[in-house]
Amino acid sequence: MEGTQRGPVTGWGRALEGRHCVVTGGSRGLGASVVRSLLDEGARVSVCARHAGRLDELNASVQQDGHPALFTRALDVAEPGDLAAFVDDAAAEHGGLHGAVACSGGAAGRGLGSATVEEWRKTWELNAGHAAALISSAAPHFRAVGGGSIVVVSSISGWKPGPQAQYGSAKAAQIHLVASLARELGPDGIRVNAVSPGSMLIPGKRWDRMRREDPRAYERFLDEFPARALVDPEEVAEVVTFLLSDRSRGISGANVPVDRAQNAPTPEGY
Repeated sequence: MEGTQRGPVTGWGRALEGRHCVVTGGSRGLGASVVRSLLDEGARVSVCARHAGRLDELNASVQQDGHPALFTRALDVAEPGDLAAFVDDAAAEHGGLHGAVACSGGAAGRGLGSATVEEWRKTWELNAGHAAALISSAAPHFRAVGGGSIVVVSSISGWKPGPQAQYGSAKAAQIHLVASLARELGPDGIRVNAVSPGSMLIPGKRWDRMRREDPRAYERFLDEFPARALVDPEEVAEVVTFLLSDRSRGISGANVPVDRAQNAPTPEGY
C-alpha cells in the first residue's frame, strides 16, 4: 500500500485554540468580522490598521464580549518595515505565530484616462505588495513552530472584469501570488490561500450608502446576485477562519470565491 491514509480528524473543539494569528486591516468591516471569528475559535489575535482610535474601539468591544485583549498597532501596511516590525513584535508578545490574514486593501484613482502612475503604484502596493510583505514577514515565524497558514483577501474583481483596472489587476496579482507561494512555501508546512469576496453589505460603505441614497440603483445591482442578496462579511470571515485551521489542511494555493454566485462585480457591469 503506497503512502499512509489518514482518517477523519474528530474532536476538533475550537479550531484555533492556543494559536496566534495576525490580521492586517482588521479594525472595521470585513477585517473586524475576521478578528471576531478567529477569537470565537480560540485564537489569540494581533491586529494592525491605520487608525489607532478604531483599533482601540475594537479592542474594547471584543473584551466586553469576553475575549482576551488584542495586540494592536496603528501603521501603514504599504510600509514594509513597519509591517515586518509589527509581525515580529506580535509573535514575541504571543510566543509564536501560526496564522496570518492580509485583509488590508483598496484602490486609488479612477479610469485609465485620469488615473496617474502614482495611483496605480499605490493600488498595487496596498494590495499585492502588502500581501507579499506580510507573507515574507510571517514565514520565518511559521517555520519556527513547524508550519502555518496564510489567507490573502483578494476579490472577485481579480478575475471578473470591472472598473477600475488598477484594482482588478492588483487583485489578480494576489491570486497568482498565492498559487506561486503555496508551492514555494509548501515544503516548510506553510499553506497559502486566497479568499475572493463578492460585493459585501457593510454599514456605512459603498453598497450600504447606495441602498439608502439610491434604492433604484441598488435594486438593479441586486440582479447580479441569483438570490438577490449581497455578501455578508461574516460569511467571508467564516471561510477565512476555516482556511487558517487544520480543518482545511489539504487546501493550499487555492482561490476560494465567497460571492453568492455574483455576476458583474459592480453596478457598471462588464
